[in-house]
Amino acid sequence: MMTGNAPLQPTRLEMPDADVVYFPAIFSTEECLRYFQSLSQVIQWTQDAITMYGRKIYTPRLTAWYGDSGTKYTYSGIAKTAIPWTSELLQIKERLEPLSNTVFNSVLLNLYRDGNDSVAWHSDNEPELGTNPTIGSVSFGETRRFQFKHKQAANRRISIALTDGSFLLMRGPTQHHWVHQVPKSKSKINERINLTFRVIY
Repeated sequence: MMTGNAPLQPTRLEMPDADVVYFPAIFSTEECLRYFQSLSQVIQWTQDAITMYGRKIYTPRLTAWYGDSGTKYTYSGIAKTAIPWTSELLQIKERLEPLSNTVFNSVLLNLYRDGNDSVAWHSDNEPELGTNPTIGSVSFGETRRFQFKHKQAANRRISIALTDGSFLLMRGPTQHHWVHQVPKSKSKINERINLTFRVIY
């Protein structure tokens, strides 16, 4: 993890009932630009829809699901079957796995097109992720605010800016006790691509 000649050290977030580590930059500026441009073009982005009270509502972002053959994932009533890995995704995955001590078999990608795109409060606690899931979250492009809220103490909140090339590692009991979101922003914000690597059982 280097920027110029200075190493960037990971930071463990001070969150009870959780194990969350933030790596400020595990990709160089050149890698960030290359991966952002490539993923923007080669990923098969879709806009999912959920039905609420008889109405179809589209998610405020574009998504894609990639991974090992036959890997399936269901969240918010949306069922996805993995598209085969691209070479870029495999390269990114290989960078994360030594830091995570985890071999990931899938990744959910999100494309936030501007400040109106977002994801609401949720936990990554679907049954296929196992008991204490390890989630590795990489960001390319625009910096976005990422917020945590404790499930039993809603006034206990953590906010962190996820910058270009950063890596946020969530593991252990985190998903049992905390929810997280990317809120909308009224500021003029460019595109951001987020990749959340997972293990599906």
